[in-house]
Formats: sequence, C-alpha cells, structure tokens
Amino acid sequence: MDAITVRGIRKSFGDNAVLRSIDLAVPAGAVFALLGPNGAGKTTLINILSTLVAPDAGTAHVAGHDVVREPERVKRSISLTGQSAAVDEVLTGAENLRMMGKLSGLDRRSARRRAEELLERFGLQDAARKRVGTYSGGMRRRLDLAISLILTPPVVFLDEPTTGLDTRSRQALWDEIRGLTANGTTVLLTTQYLEEADQLADRIAVIEHGTVVAEGTPDELKARVGGGEMLTVSDDAGTVLAELPTDGTLAGLRRALDGLAGDGLAETDAASVALRSPSLDDVFLAVTGAPANAAPAASDREPALASPKG
Repeated sequence: MDAITVRGIRKSFGDNAVLRSIDLAVPAGAVFALLGPNGAGKTTLINILSTLVAPDAGTAHVAGHDVVREPERVKRSISLTGQSAAVDEVLTGAENLRMMGKLSGLDRRSARRRAEELLERFGLQDAARKRVGTYSGGMRRRLDLAISLILTPPVVFLDEPTTGLDTRSRQALWDEIRGLTANGTTVLLTTQYLEEADQLADRIAVIEHGTVVAEGTPDELKARVGGGEMLTVSDDAGTVLAELPTDGTLAGLRRALDGLAGDGLAETDAASVALRSPSLDDVFLAVTGAPANAAPAASDREPALASPKG
C-alpha cells in the first residue's frame, strides 16, 4: 500500500515551470528521499503534498486523502519540518515542546514527558530552560526537528532536515527516523547530503528541472553508473585527476585505461590508479550533470515559503 501517490503534478510560478508532470508512489512505512540540484522542485513538491501550495494540474494523495479536496484531513495525517526553524523565541526550549505537545492533544503529564525525551534525544537538556532567542542556529534547528516529532503521524515530511546540524545531532535524527519507520510511519525527505539518502532511504527519486530523471533503491541507482566499478586516477598528493566507469571486467578496465591514455593522463609519472564502487555522487552527476549543491539559475529558483507544522 502506498502512503503517498503523485500523478501528473505540475506547478509554475509566473513563467517559471517548477514541476513538470511529477509521478511518484511512496510505500507506507518507507523512507523515500528526493534528491536534485537546488531549484529542481523538491521543496515545491513537499509544499504541495503538505497543502501549503495548490498544484496547477495533476492529483496527489497523502494517507489516502486528496491534498486539494481534503486538506484538513491531510494536515491531521502529517508532520512537516521545513528549511526554516519555526519556534517561539520568547519561550524556553522545554516550553516550546510542552506547548506543541498540548496543542497536538497530549495531556500535561504526557507533554512534559515527551518534551524531556526529545530534549535528551537532540542534546538540548542543558538549554531546556533557556529562552530560544538565545539559541544558536543549530540549536534552533534541533528544537524545530524535535517539535515536528512530538507525535508520530502516518506521514512525516522533512525538507533538508539535517542542514546545519553537527554529526551527533544528525545521527540522533537518523536514529529517530529509523524508529519512526519501524513503527509504520512513512518519511519523505529532501536532502543535500547524498550519504544521508544512502544510509536512510528505501527508495530515492532524483528530480531535475521539475521532472523525475531517475528512481530506485540506492543499490539500483548505483548499479546504473557503469554497472560495475569506478576507475579513479590520482596524483601523488591524492588529488583525483579523472574518474571513469567500468563494467568490472578486464576488458572494461582496458577500455577505461585506453581512454585515459587518449587524455594524456596515462603518461603522468605520478598518477596512481584505483577501483572503487559507484556512489550516489556518481549517480547524481550522471543523471543531472551537476553536483548536489550546485546553485540554480535565477530562472529556476523556487520561491521561498514558510513551512509551518501540519
């Protein structure tokens, strides 16, 4: 059963076509990652699925509810963390969590207990009684993520959730996501960290210029890059001079080496050659032609939107 279905979704802002007929199916209880260059349409799709933006065409269902015809039912079925922290700076961290717990339907005791759990999970115990206005940007982000996880709705949207987090906080969030899906919650996330998608995602869709250009499990996507190994040529300082895909066979290796000879790299005295398995970075470059953090052209930028909790 699919928790999220998207069929033919289109969205433009003025003359800028951000989404061009997106089709997706996200299985219930899975972690599904959206990858793509900045401005590819990932955030716009999240905002449509969370009812913040209406599509121009197509249909989308979240937890069985139509995002256009049943927005209130969708909102009751989701939690959303956007790219900007949405916290009350006047209240303390603990007060923010307790307040959101009560607004989410928890009684006073349960809200306090859940707040304490999340403060510990995200390393905020020492700052629990400090006003959020005194928090650093990373601390605010951790608090925002904690707030979004107070309850465990059927579907959780996370838009670049670990941007700006330290390693410990990132690992804590990964553990929390794994715990959510173990209990049947579906997680749809966007991320600029390809390792994050590789570690967490059951399936990945790569979006470029508003269309899905690749989809599959991490292993399926990596298998598309040459179907075997990556031949890496480095200088004596360890700087990578070139990388070429091979099929892992001796003949494929010879072809790759012949290609290097044609580029003159085989004549470099200090060059060393090694084989490695393809990564999602290789997939990303192969299907988009750009690094994951490449800046979008002005005409391709998505509008910045506030993303309140659902």
